[in-house]
Amino acid sequence: MTGDEPDTTGDESDSDERALDRSPGAVTAEEAIPREPAVETALLLDTMLGKLATYLRMCGYDAAYAGERGIEDDEDVLAVAHTEGRVLVTRDRDLAARAERSQLLSTREVTEQLRELRRSGFDVELAPEPSRCSACNGPLERVDRTEPTPEYAPETHEETVWRCRNCGQHFWKGSHWDDVAGTLDDL
Repeated sequence: MTGDEPDTTGDESDSDERALDRSPGAVTAEEAIPREPAVETALLLDTMLGKLATYLRMCGYDAAYAGERGIEDDEDVLAVAHTEGRVLVTRDRDLAARAERSQLLSTREVTEQLRELRRSGFDVELAPEPSRCSACNGPLERVDRTEPTPEYAPETHEETVWRCRNCGQHFWKGSHWDDVAGTLDDL
């Protein structure tokens, strides 16, 4: 989307696979579950899934990332998922087992995680227009064609530009958009 996006999506953990036990609320990627449209499915990704959060945001999901919120404790993660009505996406089997609604992933690499989600019924296609900020998850709004843009963004009379209502970052369908589209097409 932009060339000046900070890299705030690094995964903080590559811990080993967890035990296989889980509660009825935890769903693995191999178990197809019905999904609401992306715009109606709010997600909370734990601190192991920062890169995945960016992809899901570009697909139109409201994908909160625990690492950006400074939420590391399992109890706090569960409380946020419950309070905000979010599906918890995690690689931690124990945490998934304790959540009301969860999506358990088994792989570490982001493209494999996207494949797991697709097999579970998640729509992992780029949204027709960007709707979520890939940096902070805030909602995007289209910038008026008469408004100036920051130096890093194209001018609005040359290309459609969106701005995050929360952090103010500007986005457009540039080379990053094309790269993500290529990754998703290769799934």
